[in-house]
Amino acid sequence: MQPLLTPGQQELVDQAGKLADVFAERAAVHDRENTFPHENYEDLREAGFLRLSVPEELGGFGAGLPEILPVLERLAMGDGATALAFTMHLSPLGQWASVWRRTKAPRLAEMLVKAREGDLVWASITSETGLRNDITDSKTSAVKVDGGFELTGRKSFATNSAVATHCSTTARYEDADGGPRLLLCQIALDQPGVTIHPTWNTMGMRGTQSNDVELDKVFVEDAAVVHSLPVKHLDARVLETVWAWAMPAFSAVYTGIAAGALDWTVKSLRQRGKTGDPVLQDVIGECQILIEASRALIYRHAEEVTSRRLFTGDVQDGVARCSMVKYVAANNAVQVMQRLVDVLGGMSYTKALPFERMWRDVQASTFMPMGNLATRKLVGANVLGVRTLPEISPDETGHDSRAKA
Repeated sequence: MQPLLTPGQQELVDQAGKLADVFAERAAVHDRENTFPHENYEDLREAGFLRLSVPEELGGFGAGLPEILPVLERLAMGDGATALAFTMHLSPLGQWASVWRRTKAPRLAEMLVKAREGDLVWASITSETGLRNDITDSKTSAVKVDGGFELTGRKSFATNSAVATHCSTTARYEDADGGPRLLLCQIALDQPGVTIHPTWNTMGMRGTQSNDVELDKVFVEDAAVVHSLPVKHLDARVLETVWAWAMPAFSAVYTGIAAGALDWTVKSLRQRGKTGDPVLQDVIGECQILIEASRALIYRHAEEVTSRRLFTGDVQDGVARCSMVKYVAANNAVQVMQRLVDVLGGMSYTKALPFERMWRDVQASTFMPMGNLATRKLVGANVLGVRTLPEISPDETGHDSRAKA
């Protein structure tokens, strides 16, 4: 069962399918050799997909979440690692585009045009070892200097850093008026002081090459500090951009891996003449239902973002809703893979077949932000009416926002 898409969505998914089939042929080599699939990125570039979420007015395809999500799912059916890396470029550009359509901010337009021309490939690099990646604090320090700040710290899980030209990152400015602030900054990855350390050697998602990035007094001009908030606060603009876009994008990738594994399993069962077995029919039916449940929540979320209904309540409720989408999709994908193991038996365990790689790639889903435990706690607190952190509302968000008790 394939998603029931609009003609515009289907056209993009068909293009993504051609790429995904090629990526699938390359995936085993990059997984085995622990390398980044640069040739896949070139194919994405040639297909115009690097400007998929750039507004049409600025020369892009103008895709929003409803178009982006099925594309990511279809790409992940071929190679989850490539799809996840691509997400780190596609999602931020979509965030900027949504803000630009309302504000017509010249800086955003300039960056989107650079992406259209192929001069800008993005990564979101905020994760740090020992700190939950919820965009409320950072161990990286920001020190004020003439014209901007110097950033010093080390980031982990820097997905897409192997190909990105620029990134967004976070740092804590301890000496800000009114108390410490989290700065959201933009830097070029070829700036002095930026070092990428080849630390990536993991069980799955090996092709993402999500290596560590060290920042040693990296200069950020004041204009490149695009947002700030008091540390340990939930912020409305961060909800509107990072949470509202990243969570469904991750969800689509992991749903796509599970859908790809199901598709591969069904083809295998047909080739082996096993389709009439009622036990196997039960398992396949359950897996399809899990995938459809994930899709239903993902696309409901996309509609809530597009209509902006997601942003009419309080910030904590919005973050909880975003996190829940990713939680359901991640855990459904893991469950699909486990149930398919029952069907495939030893075929699921051999590196000569793609299922084993898909199974390993899916395991990353449950601890990617926001992880399982953090999501359950946040959703539970939200339902119970417990405030987990102070909030910066839509009419307060910005560099002038102030800490609350």
